[in-house]
Amino acid sequence: MITSKFDGVCVSTQASVYFDGKCISHAITLADGTKKSVGVILPATLSFNTGAPETMECVAGSCDYKLPGSEVWLSSKPGESFSVPGNTPFDIRVTEPYHYICHFG
Repeated sequence: MITSKFDGVCVSTQASVYFDGKCISHAITLADGTKKSVGVILPATLSFNTGAPETMECVAGSCDYKLPGSEVWLSSKPGESFSVPGNTPFDIRVTEPYHYICHFG
């Protein structure tokens, strides 16, 4: 199932822009205090570092990702997600705009 909306949230109007504009996201806080971000990654191959554990939910588009310790690229399509441990790097490869929700924790 694809998350299509969040009700009753606080949205940061200042975007976080990474990798010269290849990744743009907005932080949101749910009514219960849960923090997430929603964004888009444009076509590129990028390396991210996590602080907290993250689950990347694909809303639209698709991506390939490679977790630490693996040389295998895996795919994520709309309705799918993948998890990355905290304080861990991971690679993501996008050939079409990848719309995502990042769930922290």
